[in-house]
Amino acid sequence: MVRFFDIFFSGLALIILSPILVPVVIILKFTGEGEVFYIQQRVGKDGKMFGLLKFATMLKDSPNIGTGDITVKEDPRVLPFGKFLRKTKINELPQLINILKGDMSIIGPRPLTKRNFDLYSYEIKQYIKKVKPGLSGIGSVVFRDEENILDNPAIDRVKFYAKYIAPYKGKLEKWYVQHQNLYTYFILIFLTVWAVIKPDTKLHFRVFKDLPRPPKELDSKL
Repeated sequence: MVRFFDIFFSGLALIILSPILVPVVIILKFTGEGEVFYIQQRVGKDGKMFGLLKFATMLKDSPNIGTGDITVKEDPRVLPFGKFLRKTKINELPQLINILKGDMSIIGPRPLTKRNFDLYSYEIKQYIKKVKPGLSGIGSVVFRDEENILDNPAIDRVKFYAKYIAPYKGKLEKWYVQHQNLYTYFILIFLTVWAVIKPDTKLHFRVFKDLPRPPKELDSKL
């Protein structure tokens, strides 16, 4: 049943959003480095790798520059038009094609690069590999402002991500796998839209009262 809704929603979204997507394609083609899409290998269901689609927002060699797979606020690798795409989350919309292909679902754990996926414990990885990764999910909603969380020159961003963000995000994704059903699916679609409208929302903690609580290092930021 989830697959039916994935196909229905992603197909409908591509049709409705085409007046936005087509101009974005044209602008990207004639600005920045002339790249329209960025394809990055991510970990999917059963641990299989797949090519995740995004609109190109950063320099081509970004994974090998600066903080690598981790993007921070005002990241110098982000191209001018890319800042707008990232802020509005339009850069994520090509993943609707991944959903139609069956690589992803509308809702699920966010697909990570192998390097970031390996920051999870063995137990968490086994849980996450049971389901398809998602365009959004509980981890995406809770960490909707991850770039700002890492916007602190006083910390080692890579170490902070590995020590605090990755373990807590892993607990959230495990929670999702344990509670995966149509109710959670539709509620998380609503919470995703609500988080875009009201970025400082904490509604998810009220709706899902049994969500794992963040560590004290993240509590004030989430």
